[in-house]
Amino acid sequence: MSPWVQIPHPPHRSETWQVKRGVPGDGAPLSRAACLAPGRPVSQCGQSESPIRSRLAAMDSRRWSLGGDLGVARVGYGAMKLTGWPRGERPDRDAAVALLRRAVRLGVNHVDTSNYYARDGVSANELIRTALHPYPDDLVIVTKVGALVEGPDIALPVTDQRGLTPDGLRRGVEANLKSLGLDRLEVVNLRMGDRGHEDAPLEAPLETLMGMREEGLIRHIGVSNVTFEQFTRARALAPISCVQNAYNIARRDDDALVDACAAAGIAYVPFFPVGGFQPLTTERLEAVAARHHVTAPQVALAWLLARSPNILLIPGTGSLAHLEENIAAGALQLSAEDLATLG
Repeated sequence: MSPWVQIPHPPHRSETWQVKRGVPGDGAPLSRAACLAPGRPVSQCGQSESPIRSRLAAMDSRRWSLGGDLGVARVGYGAMKLTGWPRGERPDRDAAVALLRRAVRLGVNHVDTSNYYARDGVSANELIRTALHPYPDDLVIVTKVGALVEGPDIALPVTDQRGLTPDGLRRGVEANLKSLGLDRLEVVNLRMGDRGHEDAPLEAPLETLMGMREEGLIRHIGVSNVTFEQFTRARALAPISCVQNAYNIARRDDDALVDACAAAGIAYVPFFPVGGFQPLTTERLEAVAARHHVTAPQVALAWLLARSPNILLIPGTGSLAHLEENIAAGALQLSAEDLATLG
């Protein structure tokens, strides 16, 4: 009998991990980055734990159970930039489709989108459907609804943005279902706090989404762009699977919310994970990046992953090179010295 056991990595990947049967640590422990290499004997990955437990611990650090039953890689992809919505450049259609397919081949199985990510006839949901349908069994597409239903709604007067009404929320959910070609949405985030809607209550919208959840149209519910107080209220009304807020190494107002989510087993998904940094932050990021021969944005993403195990990343890009850099950041391990430098 072979002394090696083959352990598959994520179900959407072809690699296997080799674990030697019944062999304790037989050499100097390797770094976690080295342990993440396919085919590496886990018995070399630390002598204080069993080989399999060490291997699984490393795997678990790169994955999260979203909603308690959806296993996702902690580095996902945000599709908004594929459309240039609400403004900005975008890749051409063929490049966008190729990028989505490349992301999945590289292990991404958490894609963030919305029906209103659409401009000038280019829709994120339609691109996702074209590129990936029929969807891999483990692909988790997370959508959102809120004050806007369609992309052009952003130009409407606030009083005409009716997406948070019961009818508007249903139209938003049904539009996401139709454009993605799905019978049920795995996760729907309720987006609050948009311009002109800062004081909108979340109770009625959550009740509407809960009703659609009971109909089988939604599996899990999350909230987006919320305060700590709104998060607390939301949890009293519905089972919340994730929070999607602005947060990064230079913008840490949500520290308490990140920790509260972690304690409750709720994913925290930061948008704007890189960018908007002050010169001092940029200098520190570049110093750490130089140590690891990576880019400053990769360090910023790695810092988020190190910040808390419940943080899931959805960096968006229209560039294949940047996509690959973002995903590679998931394997970047920051040392205590690195974290001290970053502050």
